[in-house]
Amino acid sequence: MEPPETLEDVRARIDAIDGRLVRLLAEREELVRAAAAFKRDEQAVRAPDRVERVVGLARERAAGAGLSPEVAEAVWRAMIGAFVDLELTEHASRRR
Repeated sequence: MEPPETLEDVRARIDAIDGRLVRLLAEREELVRAAAAFKRDEQAVRAPDRVERVVGLARERAAGAGLSPEVAEAVWRAMIGAFVDLELTEHASRRR
């Protein structure tokens, strides 16, 4: 990758990456919604053991990709938390 030459170039590249991230997150959300159908209760949604495995894998992948494992963990925990909230909302609406 060529180094950016201006702040505007940096920002344009970040915006392009953000666009790709949004598309990937939409794909992930679709899968999270599909997974919700298989889960019977709130504990299955929260799945703390699964969360720790996913975060651990993100940290490992980050280290191999040149991303700070601490940044990866913070991002994955926030992302997982948001998706868990989404699933819990869906479960609550099904019970009504």
